[in-house]
Amino acid sequence: MTEENKAAAEQQFAIQKIYLKDVSFESPNAPTVFADGEWKPEVNVQLNSSNQVIGQDVYEVVLNITITAKQNNKTAFLVEVKQAGLFTLSGFPKENIEGMLGAYCPETLFPFAREAVADFVNKGGFPPLILTPINFNAIYTQQVQQQQAAAAAQDTAH
Repeated sequence: MTEENKAAAEQQFAIQKIYLKDVSFESPNAPTVFADGEWKPEVNVQLNSSNQVIGQDVYEVVLNITITAKQNNKTAFLVEVKQAGLFTLSGFPKENIEGMLGAYCPETLFPFAREAVADFVNKGGFPPLILTPINFNAIYTQQVQQQQAAAAAQDTAH
C-alpha cells in the first residue's frame, strides 16, 4: 500500500448528528400584510456559517440563514434558522479540514435548513419559500481569496 493510499484509508468523515439549534419566525404586520395586494415580496437572504471544535476530531458546524420578506416596504416575515451538525473529521490535512468545515459541512446542512425555512414560512400563512441550491464551495473559495487579499494589503501597508 502506498503512503497516499494509507493516508486516504485513515481519513474519516462522519455525520454524528444534525439538529435545529435555533429558529425564529416573526410576522410583525400580520394580518394586514395578507390583504396588501398581490403577493410580490422583496426577499433578502443572508447566509453564513461558523464552526467550533467540540472534541478530538469532532466539530460543530452551524449554518445561519436569515430571510426578510417585505411587501410594499413593510416586513411581511422574518425567519432565522440556525441548522447545526456534529461532524467527525480525522486524518485529513489541516487545509482540507478548513475547506470541509467551510464548504462541505454547510452544504450537508443546507437541505435541512431549506426545509425548516419552507415549513415555518408556510405555517406563517405565506406561500412556501423554497431556497435555491447554493454553491458553498464557491462561497468558501471567495472568502479565502478575500482574506488572502486583505492580508496581502495589510502586509503592504506596513
